[in-house]
Amino acid sequence: MDGRTKKGALLRLGIPKGSLEAATIDLFRRAGFHIATSGRSYFPAIDDPEIDCMLIRAQEMARYVEDGILDAGLTGYDWVQETGATVHTVTELVYARQSFGRVRWVLAVPDSAPFETVEDLEGRIIATELVETTKRYLVEHGVNARVEFSWGATEVKPPELADAIVEATETGASLRANKLRILETVLESSTQLIANIDAWADEAKRHKIEDICMLLQGALNALDKVGLMMNVRSGDLATVLGELPALRKPTISNLSDSDWVAVNTILDEAVVRLIIPRLKKAGAEGIVEYPLNKIVL
Repeated sequence: MDGRTKKGALLRLGIPKGSLEAATIDLFRRAGFHIATSGRSYFPAIDDPEIDCMLIRAQEMARYVEDGILDAGLTGYDWVQETGATVHTVTELVYARQSFGRVRWVLAVPDSAPFETVEDLEGRIIATELVETTKRYLVEHGVNARVEFSWGATEVKPPELADAIVEATETGASLRANKLRILETVLESSTQLIANIDAWADEAKRHKIEDICMLLQGALNALDKVGLMMNVRSGDLATVLGELPALRKPTISNLSDSDWVAVNTILDEAVVRLIIPRLKKAGAEGIVEYPLNKIVL
């Protein structure tokens, strides 16, 4: 790292630049870290004096972590596999650029093409950014096809520039819009927090990475969840608890008035609007719904 490295920083952390950038910065915000980017700078500010951030393309992240230029970083499982980098996988963080789910790299062909399986692509041209992974996939299926690197806009290449593509998708909408259909899934991927082998062996750095991991996982656990608290007469408690979803174990606390208790629980946000009216009818009072930033399990 150069003179832009933060003085006294313990950890050099790679943030993925590009499609995952906004989602990653928002996840860190939920975890309690504020990352600020400015203009074309590749060195965003973060409100933790022990962390020095750098924006790196997800495709290159694993290589820089492996080489020790970065101590840790966030990138896709797909790019770790593609580069063959030797890194320590700290945890899986299931979020993507459009949704909080996994991404699929799929083999797709034009709707009008006669291909039905990967074996039908023998001797054909396949365009993709995930070249090495696609080559391994073809070898596993005994198919000899020409794999060409695609610099972008891969969906528009068939049928003139390629017979098929291997492309990442979350919803399949872009493929359908370009009149492509999916034949097979080549690889499923999600974001991973990875660490340099030597950095992971360093006790201070490992503890810092583990703390970041815990907070990021806590932020993901809290997605689409809300807290709900209410006061309930002791005589109505069983009825009120009966309205809460099964397998939930609310916290019940005594109040200064021995006839009343406080009930506190966590619920899926989507069901709260259905449950609150039922709780009110069951005898709950002073019902308060509140947002959650983190749930650390």
